[in-house]
Amino acid sequence: MAQVLTVILNWRTAPMTLQATEAALRAMQGMAGAITIVDNDSGDGSFEALVAEVAARGWDRGAVPVRVLQSGWNGGFGAGNNVGIRAGLPGGARPDYVYILNSDAFPAPGAIRALLDHLQAHPDTGFAGSYIHGEDGVAHRTAFRFPSIASELEGAARTGPVSRLLRAHIVALPIPQTTTRVDWLAGASLMMRQDVLDRIGLFDETFFLYFEETDLCLRAARAGFPTDYVRESEVMHIGSVSTGMKTWRRIPAFWLDSRSHYFTKNYGHLYAAAATLAHVAGGVLWRVRRFVQRRDHLDPPHFLRDLIVHSVTRAGRQQRAGAPSPKDMARPAA
Repeated sequence: MAQVLTVILNWRTAPMTLQATEAALRAMQGMAGAITIVDNDSGDGSFEALVAEVAARGWDRGAVPVRVLQSGWNGGFGAGNNVGIRAGLPGGARPDYVYILNSDAFPAPGAIRALLDHLQAHPDTGFAGSYIHGEDGVAHRTAFRFPSIASELEGAARTGPVSRLLRAHIVALPIPQTTTRVDWLAGASLMMRQDVLDRIGLFDETFFLYFEETDLCLRAARAGFPTDYVRESEVMHIGSVSTGMKTWRRIPAFWLDSRSHYFTKNYGHLYAAAATLAHVAGGVLWRVRRFVQRRDHLDPPHFLRDLIVHSVTRAGRQQRAGAPSPKDMARPAA
């Protein structure tokens, strides 16, 4: 029987993490494997509370045992999940599949089994993710194309003619109504084949938050292991509980860092610069339209300025560190 390791990352959301764990335990009934909760150095007593509660509920002695690990430092989403993945199953055994679940995501009883069945039925597929909906039952857009220069222009412009012209490059796909192949999926509920992780590596820990699952799915696709959206796997997701994204008053530096690293690593410095220029051009177009039509801002305050300053500052740091040759700048990173 295939062994599934479920990893749930906690950062200062212990009560909700326990709810997610309880939902995962129900969804893993009849399956072989274990659940690992990783506390990402919350520093608020979460780790101690989780350890005590898991023991009190007897989850550490169940058919699907639950254990709690301390990451020791908050390296972000990818680094925290890597702690759980590297630890493997209790006793150090290697799982066949790794399933990552957000601490604010709650799989339906058959959700994890649906992902496992899909990967077992499709051995060439590397990753499989769920249909995600909110507390209100409204579906979330979690299936995407890989970002590109064209998608940066389209996403920033938010203008009908531009979107129609570049519709094949729009990052957010329409919500699939059936199981289908996609470029990448949000990491709130994602099952990964361990063999693929062994081949391509785990999450790139340079990303603190955002773009890490995009990068992982891209690396898997380049290695010949695509990602599938499994409609039969349903997960309720609250969203942004740990990140606070819904209350951002300014785009955080780590988002800008992650975006820049994604483009530079995977496509080279020149491509990353062109992607930023495309975003700025689209952003200017949107601001002209917004001014004329008196539309809402939509972007966080000072977003375009922050993007430009970040890009220029990062380029300056790279130049001081030793500018790459034109040949290097055009070559995608490994």
